[in-house]
Amino acid sequence: MGSIKDPEGNEARALAEMIDFTGQRVLEVGCGDGRMTWLYAERAKEVLGVDSDSEAIADARRATPPQLASTVRFRVASAEKLRVRPAGFDIAFLSWSL
Repeated sequence: MGSIKDPEGNEARALAEMIDFTGQRVLEVGCGDGRMTWLYAERAKEVLGVDSDSEAIADARRATPPQLASTVRFRVASAEKLRVRPAGFDIAFLSWSL
């Protein structure tokens, strides 16, 4: 499925080919408005998306589908100052963070 920013669905296809999110606890650094988050969140056990842009996080929270409200959380934080338990996630990745 494509989006306005990725009409061919290349991002979703690449994520699916590289990472199996099924049942995993995921840390997504640089999640922005959640555009990438929604490509895998239904398969994940738990998702924490972080970004230093508070407006983008507010957009992501507003866009959270009701069925994912208990699975997906968003937090305003910089990667350098993020405090999480080291064993708290199965997968950690950077999405559009460079």
